[in-house]
Amino acid sequence: MDKSLRITEIFYSLQGESNTVGIPTVFIRLTGCPLRCRYCDTAYAFTGGEKKTISSIIEQVDQYQAKFITVTGGEPLAQVACHRLLELLLDKDYIVSVETSGAIDVSKVDSRAVKVMDLKTPASAEMDKNKYQNIDYLTQKDQVKFVIADDKDYQWSTAIMQQYDLASRCEILFSPVMGEMNPRVLAENIIKDNLPVRFQIQLHKYLWDDAQGK
Repeated sequence: MDKSLRITEIFYSLQGESNTVGIPTVFIRLTGCPLRCRYCDTAYAFTGGEKKTISSIIEQVDQYQAKFITVTGGEPLAQVACHRLLELLLDKDYIVSVETSGAIDVSKVDSRAVKVMDLKTPASAEMDKNKYQNIDYLTQKDQVKFVIADDKDYQWSTAIMQQYDLASRCEILFSPVMGEMNPRVLAENIIKDNLPVRFQIQLHKYLWDDAQGK
């Protein structure tokens, strides 16, 4: 039986974040999220969307003839059928990443997929939703992202990174909240403290002013 997912949008653009930033990528944005981060920039994906079969989603993705696929949200893992979507995309030899909040169990995510897990910082107002046991399922190809709004977030992220020895497990991303954390300040702090992280800004916000579907 062909399973279905509720989809907010499918579009082709440049990857704006992660270690594949700048690479043409097809984005599959699933609808719904159990979190309400204070600075969320995809609140339009909380509700609505269109129910689509997984086969029709893959058929649409195939039309772009791209190599990289990102499954995102909302929180894509909140829809159980997301696991089947990931599996079928990987079977077609796509390079697939899934962007997850870290608030939902990642143990069943296909091991071939790249997990980009966003550990929620104090300023998100959702820090208590972090499932730190998810760290046990991260591998060298995965990434942990910290979205940083202020110095408290920076200090907390640095402490968590050290507490869980994240640098030995996977790649670490530090990303400033646009309009709150000065990117230059964050970059200079990373250099000053010699942190083993990748600094990133959201490329799409600079290119397209964060337009939906870009």
